Amino acid sequence: MKLFKKPFVFSVFYSVFLILLSLAILLDAFVIPNELQPSVNGGAASADVTFLFGENTGVPIEDTTSFEAEGSDAPVEDTSDITAVTDSVETEPDEPETIISDTEYKDENIKITLETVRIHDTEVYIADVYISSAEYFKTALAKNKFGTNIAEKTSKIASNNGAILAINGDYYGADKKGYVIKNGTLYRESIRNDCDYGDLCFMYDGSFKVYNEREISAKELLNSGVYQLFTFGPVLVNNSNIAVKEGDEVGVAMASNPRTAVGIVDKLHYVFVVSDGRTKESRGLSLVQLAEVMKDRGCTLAYNLDGGGSSTMYFNGRVVNKPVNRGSKISEREVSDIVYIGYR
Repeated sequence: MKLFKKPFVFSVFYSVFLILLSLAILLDAFVIPNELQPSVNGGAASADVTFLFGENTGVPIEDTTSFEAEGSDAPVEDTSDITAVTDSVETEPDEPETIISDTEYKDENIKITLETVRIHDTEVYIADVYISSAEYFKTALAKNKFGTNIAEKTSKIASNNGAILAINGDYYGADKKGYVIKNGTLYRESIRNDCDYGDLCFMYDGSFKVYNEREISAKELLNSGVYQLFTFGPVLVNNSNIAVKEGDEVGVAMASNPRTAVGIVDKLHYVFVVSDGRTKESRGLSLVQLAEVMKDRGCTLAYNLDGGGSSTMYFNGRVVNKPVNRGSKISEREVSDIVYIGYR
């Protein structure tokens, strides 16, 4: 009598095959980095960035105090017979002063003020951002590569791209579906499963819009003038009203979390927010509490980005918050992308 019958041997080999296949699928989905090619390397956005933004369209940010002349009745001296002789001296214009500190950055195109406040037993970091042109509102990919499971720390991506201010993005690389448009290039055009949250679109004119992926294609968005697109959500504030309610949450996340959000006050005026959480010092915020912060700062539209261990804010060369990773350990989690303000 044989020790193993053929049906038994087949079952064993088949079971082993299924286990190995499942392991390979899990590794591919969550561990193995996979660099991918853009879905559309072009479109309206890539034709010519300078053309789309316009040359020298930025208006320098400066203090503009209005003065009016006094004493308009004073006699005007007739100088028609006087010939003024002056030496021609060429002078170079003064370079605009750049101000950099722990809580401020200011030059002729970018003005950022950072404030740390304590709300609901939580440290919240609020960056008020003015830019002279939408071209300074950028995104960057981990290792400058698009794909799944490609990740770096927010501070590393920010430093590599010369960011002045940066926050973690939507962690597009954790999923194989969902529109991805970064810096005017369409990388992915498959519809995500939870698209009812809506996608936040940053337009070339500096405005924010929200679209549902079921209602418009990624190529149509690209051709309509979308420069950056974020797929996380939900919308926190819409038309200056809070758009979430008590108990709303992302998936199965806990109610109080580290959070990341971005909002618009007006064209070229934005608010970036990151909160701590999951520590003894900071409990974290609910979505409603986060929405309240954005509304209180004057946001007409605000959007929730990836939170939890991903929530990180980088400003003037350093991480300003206390990101948590692996429980409550203070350390940065590697992410697939960032949102930043800068020149490169």
